Amino acid sequence: QVQLVESGGGLVQAGGSLRLSCAASGIIFRINAMGWYRQAPGKQRELVAQITRGGSTNYGDSVKGRFTISRDSAKNTVYLQMNSLKPEDTAVYYCNAENLNTYWGQGTQVTVSS
Repeated sequence: QVQLVESGGGLVQAGGSLRLSCAASGIIFRINAMGWYRQAPGKQRELVAQITRGGSTNYGDSVKGRFTISRDSAKNTVYLQMNSLKPEDTAVYYCNAENLNTYWGQGTQVTVSS
């Protein structure tokens, strides 16, 4: 089992920045990738960013150049630095971890005002 705890969401004006954190605990040595997804009201959950065990990263098209995913392996924590935020970035952001199973955090709300 893997437990994921997110933090760092909140309200920010358009053009501002936020950093999300996701701390993993449990059977973490088998995690192949961690990432962030988001879900806005009435929309499907979508990939925001992912980082693999080897350090490769992958971003959703709408956030490329604005968001950066990183990790601190010593702290078993993944971060999402979000810059130049737009109102359309408003969503619940979920941390995700994958091994043979897929695990989700409880979600953290990000609201970007215009």
